[in-house]
Amino acid sequence: MTEVRKIVAFQEETIIEGSKVAATPLKIFSVAAVLKNPWWGLDFVEDLGPAIREVAPYLGELLTSRIIEMAGGGDKIEAYGKSAVVGTGGEIEHASALIHTLRFGNHFRRAVGAKSYLAFTNTRGGPNAPITIPLMDKIDEGRRSHYLTAQFSINDAPAPDEIVVALGASIGGRPHHRIGDRYKDLEELGSTHG
Repeated sequence: MTEVRKIVAFQEETIIEGSKVAATPLKIFSVAAVLKNPWWGLDFVEDLGPAIREVAPYLGELLTSRIIEMAGGGDKIEAYGKSAVVGTGGEIEHASALIHTLRFGNHFRRAVGAKSYLAFTNTRGGPNAPITIPLMDKIDEGRRSHYLTAQFSINDAPAPDEIVVALGASIGGRPHHRIGDRYKDLEELGSTHG
């Protein structure tokens, strides 16, 4: 099993936005695991499957339990997303491999009762690289009030031989949301596709 070097949690609460107090503060939560890249030091690996099957379910369960605890329950979470940042010695495919599998994401989906897909980013970077997690409504992909971004960094991660894997969630949407949703646009454009 790949060792997790550290777990980092981040939480923010927006009380005032645009000089106006929010009727309900927006709460955003993130949790990340810093782990050794399971493909580090190997030549090009054709089949990433064995490590995916070993590492991804463990990370999915670990990070999901942490973020659910931070939010006070899966039912409270309204928007969610995922991210991975591979260190400079790894491939983008290594970051993608650990989060783009149902063995990882289904833990979070089930815990929050989600129907929509998990929004994501997968990037490469060094220590203190931005960890950007796009969020969207767990049920309604067109609900723009919940198009949010959790962003933070870890000052010593990822090292060249590491991967940071993260989950993000929100309770609430953007304060003072006023740009409508996809469905209104579709109606105004006379289209059912978008």
